[in-house]
Amino acid sequence: MTLAASPARPWSLATFSVDHQPVAALEVDGVAYRLAPSLARAGCPGHETVAGLFAGWARMLPALDAAARQVQSADRIAGETRLAPLLYPGKILCAGANYYDHLAEMGMPGARKEDQRLFFFMKPPRNAVVGEGATVHMPIDTQAFDWEVELALVIGATARNVSVDEALSHVAAYTVSIDLSARDHNRAPETFYKLDWVAGKGHDTCCPMGPRLVPASQFGDPQSARLRLAVNGATKQDGSAKDMIFSVAEQIAIASRIMTLDPGDVLLTGTPAGVGAPRKTFLAVGDRIDAQVDGIGQLSVTVQAAR
Repeated sequence: MTLAASPARPWSLATFSVDHQPVAALEVDGVAYRLAPSLARAGCPGHETVAGLFAGWARMLPALDAAARQVQSADRIAGETRLAPLLYPGKILCAGANYYDHLAEMGMPGARKEDQRLFFFMKPPRNAVVGEGATVHMPIDTQAFDWEVELALVIGATARNVSVDEALSHVAAYTVSIDLSARDHNRAPETFYKLDWVAGKGHDTCCPMGPRLVPASQFGDPQSARLRLAVNGATKQDGSAKDMIFSVAEQIAIASRIMTLDPGDVLLTGTPAGVGAPRKTFLAVGDRIDAQVDGIGQLSVTVQAAR
């Protein structure tokens, strides 16, 4: 099974707020067009949301390629607020501690892959996902709000117990995500479990995504991706996905042995070194975070007060 197709014209997917309603968009040559009329011209009517594309992703790819060739100026979207491109994922599965340099900065230098076990945690899809802008709220009572830039992927074909070799054929698209954490809530040393992943990672607005979804057919090798993050203009993270402990394909294969990955699910693949925790430098209200993955674009959010 192969989902990839060579597009006639590069395109990406996005979602905008138009008259306070989410509107799916097809981006072509840096211009956003309403998705529904573009797809209707390509013989595929009735698609009003980005989320609705993934259940039939293999069938939708040629239709989206055709739609990108037939966009019309009357459908342009300009000057509108950009939302998260996917509203909303089915599941958000996150790989923890999956870069060698990040493990080192968190107190495990010299880690070897054969000694590691890939582990995942989850974020609440409807409450955690936000787009760009003043969208992130400080978790209640945290004093240690931290950042992590991540390459995220969207599943486009059901994956259950898939091999590493076939895993990437189940990816529909890639985007940028920021895994925001309340590090002080994550720790629970007085308890039997020692860590509380829900309290540390599951807060509202703690999973910004965007600015767009780039189809896997146009993104190339995910292990070549460069990731960067800045806080108030100061670079904090600058790494490459080649430094992952477990590759994107390995993550999909391992996750699919635990649970079925459904179309529209999202997987965050880990973060490189440069987070705030080792230096005890954390986010404050008013801070701006700029997260970037080459080939996708920049996602910028600003931290607001707790609510």
